[in-house]
Amino acid sequence: MEYKLILASGSPRRHQLMCDAGFRFEVKLKHTEEVWPEEMESNRVPEYLACLKANAFEGELNPGELLITADTVVCLDTKLLGKPRDREEAIHMLHQLSGNKHTVITGVCLTTLERRKSFSAFTDVFFKELTEEEICCYVDTCKPFDKAGAYGIQEWIGYIGIRRIEGSFYNVMGLPVQQLYEVLKNF
Repeated sequence: MEYKLILASGSPRRHQLMCDAGFRFEVKLKHTEEVWPEEMESNRVPEYLACLKANAFEGELNPGELLITADTVVCLDTKLLGKPRDREEAIHMLHQLSGNKHTVITGVCLTTLERRKSFSAFTDVFFKELTEEEICCYVDTCKPFDKAGAYGIQEWIGYIGIRRIEGSFYNVMGLPVQQLYEVLKNF
């Protein structure tokens, strides 16, 4: 890789996926208000937010650096589910996902001084009907408050609750590693 990679994410899952894929990178963080135009189609929001996060680093990149920003949402029909604020909201989100198909969308933005490339990855996830006991046990044990849709596919609820997926498993974890690798390779 001819670029020094900078991952602008506090997500431990993204860090782990990048490490496991063999990328060497530095982490830099900036807080960005995650707001988007009301009229924007839900399937475009994650890529928009990934680019918005990249904008926060404007004027700070050096030659030879490549910034990676990302945002993941859960889309149930056209309703976006982000990170739950508390236990009650996490339980409510999981009830909504129970027995239904939803789409996990991750937007990724790659930025250098010279250019920018962004893309989105889509994965359909099919949950079984979850019991109240399963939902509460998961929320109370795993505390999924830092996860879009209030769940992690790599955690207990994913093991027992997800019947199948169509698309990238790693996208559901928060970073479509294979697609990122291909885009970086051709960048």
